[in-house]
Amino acid sequence: MSRTESRASAVRRTHGPAPLRKLRHSVSALLVTLLAASAVLLGAGGAQAAGYRYWSFWEGSGTGWAYATQGPSIVRPDDGTVQGFRFAVSEDSSDADQPRHAPDFGAICADTPAKGGTKRVALVIDPGTPEDAPDGEKPPALRTACAQVAPDASSAEALASVAKPLRYDSSAMICAISGYPKTGCGEQVSGDGDGGTKESEDSGEKPSAPADGDEDSGSGSGGGPSVGLVVGIAAVLLLGVAAVFQARRRR
Repeated sequence: MSRTESRASAVRRTHGPAPLRKLRHSVSALLVTLLAASAVLLGAGGAQAAGYRYWSFWEGSGTGWAYATQGPSIVRPDDGTVQGFRFAVSEDSSDADQPRHAPDFGAICADTPAKGGTKRVALVIDPGTPEDAPDGEKPPALRTACAQVAPDASSAEALASVAKPLRYDSSAMICAISGYPKTGCGEQVSGDGDGGTKESEDSGEKPSAPADGDEDSGSGSGGGPSVGLVVGIAAVLLLGVAAVFQARRRR
């Protein structure tokens, strides 16, 4: 065997035939592209809207809080009911922050004796944290109240009896309880990159559940393909490339 042939044979043993080298380069390029695409999508997901700033409505039970499926202007609670209102930023009902006080009717209404012709509704009013407050505003302290109202009174009427002034928008969504916040109503906010929030230039649709009807069933995932979809497509492509690679090696 000549020196040139020996050198060529050594190159083939070390690096493989030219077609396989090209295939490896193609696989490497594909992996780099997929990783870059995943990074872009993950970055885009982090830049999407953080959610909406609003008062959410909750119903209490012996086991805790449940996000209300109807607005307070529709619900007519029974005597002995506990209901909560929490101001915070959330994408939808699935990640909404609960009131930070136990739904304990006995403790909240302990100093309000039962009276004929009325019902008692225990209320937890939680204005949330400074991080969720609109710019320039400070949330008041969490408080509880025992509303004693007519038997057919709605949750909104019970709230109004102990927490005026209330502010609503044109769709009957609660915008402010006891005057907080002073402005805004269900506005969309976006992450500012420092753990806080800021108002989005495009307010989008307001959350539907807190005051005006059915529970918000949105996924909160935003537009564009999900990371899971991208990973699935990448897995299929890589399996296909691996199959071709193995087939060529057997030749």
